[in-house]
Amino acid sequence: MKLRKKKSGNRLMSRPEEGKNPSRGVFTRRALLLMAAQGAVLGALGERLYGLQVLNGSHYAKLAENNRLSKRFFAPPRGRITDRFGISVAANRINWRALLLAEETSDINGTLERFAQLVPLEPRDSVRIEHELRHKRRFIPIMLRDFLSWDDMARLELNMPSLPGVLIDVGTTRVYPFGPLMAHVVGYVAPPAEKDVVHNAELALPGMRVGRSGIEQTQDLNLRGQVGSVEMEVNAVGRVMAELDRDPGLAGDEIALTIDSGLQQQVLGRIGDQSASAVVMDCRNGEVLAMVSNPSFDPSLFDSGVSQAQWIEWTNNSQTPLINKAVSGLYPPGSTFKPAVAMAALRAGTLSPSDRITCPGYIDVGGTRFHCWSRYGHGTINLRQGLKYSCDVFFYEVARRTGMDPIAATSELFGLGARLPEIELPHVRQGLIPTPTWRRAHGHHWNGGDTIVSGIGQGFVQVTPLQLATYASRIATGRNVQPHLIRSVAGRMADLTDLGRAPGMDMPEHFFADIRAGMYAVVNEEGGTAPKARLDIPGVQMAGKTGSAQVRRVSRAMRESGHFNSANLPWEYRPHALFICFAPYDAPRYATAVVIEHGNAGADVAAPLARDIMTDTLRRDPVNHREPPGQEVAQAEVD
Repeated sequence: MKLRKKKSGNRLMSRPEEGKNPSRGVFTRRALLLMAAQGAVLGALGERLYGLQVLNGSHYAKLAENNRLSKRFFAPPRGRITDRFGISVAANRINWRALLLAEETSDINGTLERFAQLVPLEPRDSVRIEHELRHKRRFIPIMLRDFLSWDDMARLELNMPSLPGVLIDVGTTRVYPFGPLMAHVVGYVAPPAEKDVVHNAELALPGMRVGRSGIEQTQDLNLRGQVGSVEMEVNAVGRVMAELDRDPGLAGDEIALTIDSGLQQQVLGRIGDQSASAVVMDCRNGEVLAMVSNPSFDPSLFDSGVSQAQWIEWTNNSQTPLINKAVSGLYPPGSTFKPAVAMAALRAGTLSPSDRITCPGYIDVGGTRFHCWSRYGHGTINLRQGLKYSCDVFFYEVARRTGMDPIAATSELFGLGARLPEIELPHVRQGLIPTPTWRRAHGHHWNGGDTIVSGIGQGFVQVTPLQLATYASRIATGRNVQPHLIRSVAGRMADLTDLGRAPGMDMPEHFFADIRAGMYAVVNEEGGTAPKARLDIPGVQMAGKTGSAQVRRVSRAMRESGHFNSANLPWEYRPHALFICFAPYDAPRYATAVVIEHGNAGADVAAPLARDIMTDTLRRDPVNHREPPGQEVAQAEVD
């Protein structure tokens, strides 16, 4: 028995030794594999955490912050435009609008459908929105509807949780208090075109507008200002919880014009429904006090978009309401050109004030007969009488003696057919004073008849009303005044407003005196062509020059029939009526040019209109006021 126990004991003691190596080896390999796997996982997690927290920590912090914050940019208020007395001619009006931020919604179509159920969208709005969604970046707001009513805003605010990406914003829209009265001078704004946005992404912001005409266009960068921004805290659905920071940006500069809006109204009232233009200038420094082109248009329509029907109506109108006739209308100057021809002859030495020329009612040159406006002629007359009677034959002969090149050179010095670089308007046309060189460059021969007809402002001669007003100003003062419309920008006065800034012209003063004397006789002496232009202001005289510019040739047979009357022609075939003037004669302060399209006779139509405009100007006397003047001015101020 003992032996068995011993053996049994030996067997019991020997079992662990038999299984020792296999079990311990398996455990060790598994443990190592598990530890290695855990180590690899921990290492990968550590590396990832290191990348997230250390290497890219600031990046992901910004992303997290962006989920909480929303920064939105907004258009600054456009600068105000005023007249010379601070009266607004272009301003801004508050405009509540609904915007869409595409990056804050994952279902744009669903958001738009729900929005349209609350605030209906016009078909053209839907087309515009679809276009902007395709072409604008997702972080740039898109305007859904503007000019929201309080009811519209209440419905949207109530349903804002179901409209992700939609927000209500307050902006401004451009308004023009004087409407058509100032449209051609002030111009208008319109939404930017795609090519504009390509060069400046800020223009894609809702409410941004680009000047398309007038001062709005030429001063667009000054008026536009600098974009502002607002930083807001939003919740998970994009609802604004708080406003954290705001950069108001910078409003556009305020621009003051030289225009007197009250005088502008009076000039338009004098013109009435005629197709015409008129310019009033301070002839001492070139400030444009009134610039009227009639008919006109409503500039506010361009802010929201002009309908096709309206555009067709404008473009089909033979009186061209969209064109600023004062700077873009080209007209033969007719007899208003004669003072320039006279000055050219005086400078060239081909005429003296005492020279006398005989007018039998016509002149024959190269086998062609050129008629005077008077069938019976004016007899033998000198320069003063030639201007007084506006004798065509006198100036035919003066032009023939002088030649076209000296006439063109002198005309350019007066601003006729020349660039007027200081005028702050687009689409300013230069006009034309023809020369033999110009004619040959166009493949034609210049003959003596071309010089003859140019001597009375016909043929190829073309000028603008602004050039005529500048011409009258330079005759009045003998100074090289430059017409301009801007009086100040952001409170800084323009240099051109200084009265002593304009230099003298390179012409003897006694030549100017001879020309002014002839223009004085036109209005104030018996037999002058413009007695209807005489001022009814005691002690104040005006000097001027009439003009009637043909738009179609009048044959010799028609003239000699004795029955021709241009007033009986259809409107579009009648001559243009023109008049230039300055006053007071002994101390010139204001100059005016009037052009009435197809008005027929300058003496009968344009001269009385210019008289009325000059009377209004002298009585208002805007250059001597700091506040808007009344209708009447004390006699001492007029004198």
